[in-house]
Amino acid sequence: MGTHFGTDGIRGVAGELLTPEFAVRVGRAAAAVLAQTHGPHPLFIIGRDTRLSGPMLEAGLVSGLTSGGARVEIAGVIPTPGLAALVLRRGADAGVVISASHNPYQDNGIKFFSSSGMKLSDEEEAEIEAHIARDDLPTVTGDRFGCADHLEGAVEGYVWDLVRRIPLDLSGMKIALDCAHGAMYRAAPLGLAESGADVTVLCADPDGTNINDGCGSTHVSLLQEAVRADGFDLGLAFDGDGDRVLAVDHTGELVDGDFIIAILAKHLKAKGRLRHETVVTTVMTNLGFRLAMEREGIEVLTTAVGDRYVLAEMLHGDHVLGGEQSGHIINRDVSTTGDGLATAMMLLQALREQGATLAEAARVMTRLPQRLVNVPVRDREALADAEAVWEAIAREEERLDGEGRILVRPSGTEPLVRVMAEAPTQDECDAVCARIVAVVRDELGALPD
Repeated sequence: MGTHFGTDGIRGVAGELLTPEFAVRVGRAAAAVLAQTHGPHPLFIIGRDTRLSGPMLEAGLVSGLTSGGARVEIAGVIPTPGLAALVLRRGADAGVVISASHNPYQDNGIKFFSSSGMKLSDEEEAEIEAHIARDDLPTVTGDRFGCADHLEGAVEGYVWDLVRRIPLDLSGMKIALDCAHGAMYRAAPLGLAESGADVTVLCADPDGTNINDGCGSTHVSLLQEAVRADGFDLGLAFDGDGDRVLAVDHTGELVDGDFIIAILAKHLKAKGRLRHETVVTTVMTNLGFRLAMEREGIEVLTTAVGDRYVLAEMLHGDHVLGGEQSGHIINRDVSTTGDGLATAMMLLQALREQGATLAEAARVMTRLPQRLVNVPVRDREALADAEAVWEAIAREEERLDGEGRILVRPSGTEPLVRVMAEAPTQDECDAVCARIVAVVRDELGALPD
């Protein structure tokens, strides 16, 4: 990846890296790169989440794109998967999402989609990166300017398309939705409104600063308490840009992405729709998932962490289902990218067709004890050369003697090092993590939690 583009586009603190002036440069660079393959006036569609800085960056991007000759359609607040679907539906040359996903509101990001509804290639991102760095693109003049228009009904179009493709009858079900005060705040309630379920919506009142704040898929305790207190059949928690979803069963127990993928894989296989009887997951997937899939006769392919790597493997082998423990799940028969609402609807469809509660369906796998600790550090990139950290990992792996595993990696989007351990008991997981975390803090310069 380049100086600005990480594993999930460009991300940083709004007003620091992500200024209006920077957004203009990004837009102008993207217009120039896409014009090489799509002609002098490529069509971009822009969407954003509910962050306070979103309109500011949207204005900068529109200015940069149109001053570079591109045509722009502005979709406003829309989930990331909705924007990707809109690019396909309208035959656009590219899409842009302004979002920092599950990060706090102070952060923001710029992520591009190609005309296929998938992320731009590494080569195109590298070209955009180079133009940003050189700042070498002048504003066009005369009739070479682009234009910009606002789109109406973008969210509704995304939702009705999913409703058409994933028919549901949820009569008699009582469901709680946590929309994280994010981009799913309109789409998710609308998507389930036609299902016949009794839906209660939490955290759907965005004010620009409350996105992901103590709610959503990164803070499920609020949803768990609501489900336990009010007798819901289940709860669904989305992240800020709507490409992830986690679930909570009727007892308040978390059903994370590993469980959801396991339920969907078993269901798709039974329906004859799991191509090659294979799923794609990442190295963060719990060992219990792999054991469950082995029992179901389903092969598991493993990639590095990041939805772009999962999707690349899915495309390479023509696999239909893949995703991450975080709830970022892709079904290529339905979406080109992770889609929290589509995943939620597919999960509900599987439960209905199986005649099972979420708790019953989740028995498809048993989680091995796991501990994940996010360690704030001054220099996450220094991990690669931190010999003391790797020596500590080797010592712990020797102690586990093949009955667990350890994964230590830098975050692709935040100043964190993620330390994950699996072991025969939770106490052992916690102890292994604590010892490695202490070394990481010492070697990489700990920041306050």
